[in-house]
Amino acid sequence: MRLNELRDRPGARRPRKRVGRGIGSGHGKTAGRGHKGQKARSGGAKQSFEGGQMPLYRRLPKRGFTNPFRKEYAWINLDRLQEAIDRGKLDPSRPIDGAVLKASGIVRRLRDGVRLLGRGELRTAITIRVAGASRKAVEAVEKAGGKVILEDHAGAAE
Repeated sequence: MRLNELRDRPGARRPRKRVGRGIGSGHGKTAGRGHKGQKARSGGAKQSFEGGQMPLYRRLPKRGFTNPFRKEYAWINLDRLQEAIDRGKLDPSRPIDGAVLKASGIVRRLRDGVRLLGRGELRTAITIRVAGASRKAVEAVEKAGGKVILEDHAGAAE
C-alpha cells in the first residue's frame, strides 16, 4: 500500500446536503425547513424559550452569594512536600516559603498565599512559612521536629 492509494472506507464520508438549489434536488424552496414559523427563520429557536410560559430560570428563586473578595489559596499536602524533599527539589535545612515552592515547581501559582494541608506524613524537620495550615498539618510538622510560621497578608508573622 502506498500513500496515494489511501482511501476512506466506502460510506465513511457522506456527500454534503446542498439545500435551496432548486426543485430537482429534492431540497429546494423551503430547504427541508417546512413552512414559516420561528424555526424556519435564520437564527432558529430562542434558547430556553418555553412558548410564552414563564421560563425555568425565571421561575426559580435566586439563592446564595458569591463573595468577590474571597481568598484563593494554592494548597499543598504533606506527602507532596516530603516527595519534593526526597527528590532533592527542596532543601529542608533552609526555610520554605511560597517563593521557594514556586521556584521548585511544586506550586504553579501562589494566588493569595499557600495553605498547608495534612494528607500524608512528613519525616523531615522543616521550617515552612505559609498563609494558612490545617491543624493536622501543623501537628505533623511539629511531630517531625519542624515549625510552621503562619503569616498574615501584610507579610508579618503571627
